[in-house]
Amino acid sequence: MAVDPVWINGLAYDGAELRRVQALSVMTNGVSLGGRAGVIPGSGSLAVSLAGSTINVAAGNAWVYATGQGLYGVSLNAGGSATLTAAHATLARVDLVYLRVWDNAVDASGLNKADVVYLAGTPSASPVAPVPAGTQIYLSLATIAVPPSGGGAPSVSQAVRPVTVAAGGILPDAAAVGYYVGQYRDNGTGLQRWDGAAWRAVGLHTTTVVSDQIGGPTSYVTGTPTDFTAGQWAPITTTVPPSGQIAISIGNALNNTNTSTSTAWCGWRAAGALTETMTEKNSVSIAGTRNYSTRRVIRSGLTPGASITITPQYNVSSSGTVGSVTRILDGQLSVEPLASV
Repeated sequence: MAVDPVWINGLAYDGAELRRVQALSVMTNGVSLGGRAGVIPGSGSLAVSLAGSTINVAAGNAWVYATGQGLYGVSLNAGGSATLTAAHATLARVDLVYLRVWDNAVDASGLNKADVVYLAGTPSASPVAPVPAGTQIYLSLATIAVPPSGGGAPSVSQAVRPVTVAAGGILPDAAAVGYYVGQYRDNGTGLQRWDGAAWRAVGLHTTTVVSDQIGGPTSYVTGTPTDFTAGQWAPITTTVPPSGQIAISIGNALNNTNTSTSTAWCGWRAAGALTETMTEKNSVSIAGTRNYSTRRVIRSGLTPGASITITPQYNVSSSGTVGSVTRILDGQLSVEPLASV
């Protein structure tokens, strides 16, 4: 089947042909000859705001996709304004603001232009945003939650607006769907790559994070694992690397000569991507005289990109004079990301 490649002298192109070719420059939407619709990040983004009852739409650029028609590129110097419909006496409402492309050859509207449209929703006990009627070519920009009269101020949400980037670009969208192996997205806290089955974190926290002990309590709680305060020994919060594997080390100078059988323990507990209490498996200890030691353990099978907090703790069986009789000082806690084997 012959097609017309662009930019060749002597060939004539219609709008649909050129719109389909424009999909070459935009991230895919998973449809053959399609492209992902959305506003262009950093372009002004056609942001919607409220000033009293006036709806304002900023300038911006966007791609609007229509099935079978390709991508319409829209650049608005100003999105314009509209007046918010008055609130219902007793019911809430959700309104929609959207970018519309009018293409007479497709929608028989008699117009060929693009503009911003405000569509008031239907008051209801469970209101939802309205859907533009007919076969309109459009891109949602924002919803406006309008409470009943006297129920507070209306509020704008931009959550319905998609964003798009050039083909192969990184989408700043935590909910972006993976369409091909090697696609990237920014989920708001880091970079992720689609491997064909799941999003995997990329290049997160490739250096070891260390927390040095600053001091200890003026008197120890006895008989139970107890957190050091952040001012005494700060916890570490970090992100699980792509391997899902980390090494946690804790070391300390310990002694407890309060009685002939007194003990002192220093360890850690974990929360977030790993839940673990302080036990013999993740602690160093002493019974009586001084000991300097470090314990390193490896934890694997964690969720890449997930947050994990490691909090240093102590546990003494009994306590005497702090610093000379009972001492848990000069410690260091570290969390080291490990590569996949």
